Amino acid sequence: MTAETHPAGLPFMKMHGLGNDFVVIDRRSGGPVVTPDLARAIGNRNTGVGFDQLAVIENCAEATAALTFFNADGSQSSACGNATRCIARLIMSESNATSIIVRTERGLLPCEDAGDGMTRVNMGQPFTDWQSIPLAHEVDTLHLPIDGDPVATGMGNPHCSFFVEDAEAVELEALGAVIEYHPLYPERTNVQFASLVAPNHLRMRVWERGVGVTLASGSSSCAVAVAAVRRGLTDRHIKIDLDGGQIEIDWREDGVWMTGPTAHVFSGHLTQDFLEHV
Repeated sequence: MTAETHPAGLPFMKMHGLGNDFVVIDRRSGGPVVTPDLARAIGNRNTGVGFDQLAVIENCAEATAALTFFNADGSQSSACGNATRCIARLIMSESNATSIIVRTERGLLPCEDAGDGMTRVNMGQPFTDWQSIPLAHEVDTLHLPIDGDPVATGMGNPHCSFFVEDAEAVELEALGAVIEYHPLYPERTNVQFASLVAPNHLRMRVWERGVGVTLASGSSSCAVAVAAVRRGLTDRHIKIDLDGGQIEIDWREDGVWMTGPTAHVFSGHLTQDFLEHV
């Protein structure tokens, strides 16, 4: 990547949803293709900007915009709920709209202003069959053959959800790093540990695939809500307390809706010098 290709540098925005932080690159007016190498370089918290995920906004004929996601290790992700919610708020603010539709690998996702500064996104229907999650072979997705009896769910990305007595007591870094690479998950997995703190109210901690421990995850929140309903632990409308704050999940007939806050922290440019060394 050369300075001649990008004489003005590369503009970006830094956003977060409950502390789950993103770099957002808007390509609707052109700009470089974001490669895994570039994403990984930007994601380095010492020599780049740092993020849990990077999101790319592009034009789309069938939706308001199309979104593509990268993890901090440069791998692509099919879904990122918090980034989708933040970008939906950004795009709605541009045109004073109260609802839009964005396209991700999950398909067309309706997004709407939920009032009081909150944004709501339909993350689509969950996958509970082993092929679609996907898992390596046929198993009961409600009771995986893994110590701790977790539940498998697909939200466009794979999830492994454990229900425990006390989520605070879990050694998340040690366990998450191992479970992410469990052979039952050929594409690796996101990992959640959740405990019931009140009726229809969970406390959850997250290990994100390709990232590690993160303060919040929208798709993980959706997956845990689906798993809790399937296990008979909660109703379909629940609150989840994450390290970064609270999110609401509502599993409706038309999909899993996620409602939460958004934050645009700052905007900047990646310099020519940075781009030349990617």
